[in-house]
Amino acid sequence: MKHFITEMQPAIDHRFRDLLGDQAWFLLPPAIRRRFGKRLKGGSSVTYQGQVVTMRMTAAGWCFAQLVRLIGSPLPYDRSSAGQAAVVVVTEDQQSDGQFWVRQYGRAQGFPQVVHSSKRFDGPTGLEEYIGYGVGMALLVEATDDALYFKSAGYFIQLRGRKFRLPKWLTPGALVIGHHDMGDSNFLFSLHLSHPFFGEMIAQDCVFQDAKE
Repeated sequence: MKHFITEMQPAIDHRFRDLLGDQAWFLLPPAIRRRFGKRLKGGSSVTYQGQVVTMRMTAAGWCFAQLVRLIGSPLPYDRSSAGQAAVVVVTEDQQSDGQFWVRQYGRAQGFPQVVHSSKRFDGPTGLEEYIGYGVGMALLVEATDDALYFKSAGYFIQLRGRKFRLPKWLTPGALVIGHHDMGDSNFLFSLHLSHPFFGEMIAQDCVFQDAKE
């Protein structure tokens, strides 16, 4: 897996450490702390290249993934993406003091899927992710001795500067995204979406290599 980087010299970033607290932050492996503890200059980007290694999707998950393509395709929607290339680009957002995330997943046929989102250090949990069209979710950040997790803590729609929380019956369920240290400058990105009625609908694992400075 190749890697490249387009950034200026990063500064120390305390935003994720402040969300976790020192005790949880230092529970993380050093490689994860380095990845989430560096702050790029405004507008600069870092790129990670890798591969989709697992893609599981139930019929309910496939239907929901197709439905939300109307608001920017925030979920992987192609069952055949396992074994395909994956690219993640993180860009510092000067305006919101957050980050832009762009994920590209190769497909066996057709154009790659591209997912855009924006992480902002705001809201009741201190972190929110926007996927476009005014739709977003609050995120809880948790640490273990081998992974950093982002867990959905409520979905909302923002209209004219006001946020309206969606009732549970209108949401896709619990979303858990993990960044797992694998050693040797590699990490695993995991995505699991589970619904209280339909169970686990989507599960995706991608292996990436750290961008070297």
